[in-house]
Amino acid sequence: MSRDVARQVLEAEANAIRNLMENLGEDFDRAVELIDGCAGRVVLTGMGKSGIICRKIAATMRSTGTPANFMHPAEAIHGDLGMVTKDDLVVAVSQSGTTEEILNLLAVLRRIGVLLIAITSSPGSPLAETADLHLDVGVRREACPMNLAPTASTTASLALGDALAMAVSVKKGFKEEDFARLHPGGKLGKRFLKVSDLMHAGDEVPRVAEDTAMKDVIYEMSRKALGMTTVQDDVGRLLGVITDGDLRRLMERDRDPLARTAGEVMHKGGACIHPDELATAALKMLEDKRITSLMVCDEDAPLKGVLHVHDLWGVGLF
Repeated sequence: MSRDVARQVLEAEANAIRNLMENLGEDFDRAVELIDGCAGRVVLTGMGKSGIICRKIAATMRSTGTPANFMHPAEAIHGDLGMVTKDDLVVAVSQSGTTEEILNLLAVLRRIGVLLIAITSSPGSPLAETADLHLDVGVRREACPMNLAPTASTTASLALGDALAMAVSVKKGFKEEDFARLHPGGKLGKRFLKVSDLMHAGDEVPRVAEDTAMKDVIYEMSRKALGMTTVQDDVGRLLGVITDGDLRRLMERDRDPLARTAGEVMHKGGACIHPDELATAALKMLEDKRITSLMVCDEDAPLKGVLHVHDLWGVGLF
């Protein structure tokens, strides 16, 4: 019995979305144009379950490059209308198109001069007829057996909102890199981090000159705590690198290691990576070479920084 009800609900909601697909027309294209051309923000408003759907649509738009906010229609007439400017665009969602709280907003929205897109299942409703553009969800009966609880209509409204958000993002030329920029804490955001985002630069970079005494080299390595130091010329170009491993080997073979200079101990060059390379590429290089640090270099220009394996651990790339 329960599974029969579930199948009926799912079939009704699937049919609602199929009906949307079959009836998409020029009004949808026009809605995408209006949203894409909005100089301000897209403000979504809806009451009850429609309001929850509006919050989700607004969140999806924000995360795909379209500035959007939710405005509760009841709170709007008690001050929240202050968030709406003439440069904004309002999208009102109401299955019946007769939601009192939304209808109370119409006169004020007209005075502001804001464009209004209505999403309803009632083309002849006051909201649909007042709006600059109406998108018909087309749900005439809910999936609820009593035809009372918003079910098929909210599912279809959410799907339509997602379709609008995605179509606008494609029109804007929104790319993976843009998505990552808006989701810096997520896995995708980490994938698009660049070496320059994570490297040590400026005074954080351990550096000595070729003629620096080894006691001062060791002090610099200890002070900067990266397990290495760069050896640079007078203009900051990389000459070589001294690592903890180099120090151990020096102690093993030299009776008076502190008598040496940095230029005598360093190994020339160093594994270099461009600052614009992705952090994932740096991780692969570190793993392939079995080293802990990369020099961040740009051809013959002064050294830009140092990237340590711990910097990649810190952002969860391992």
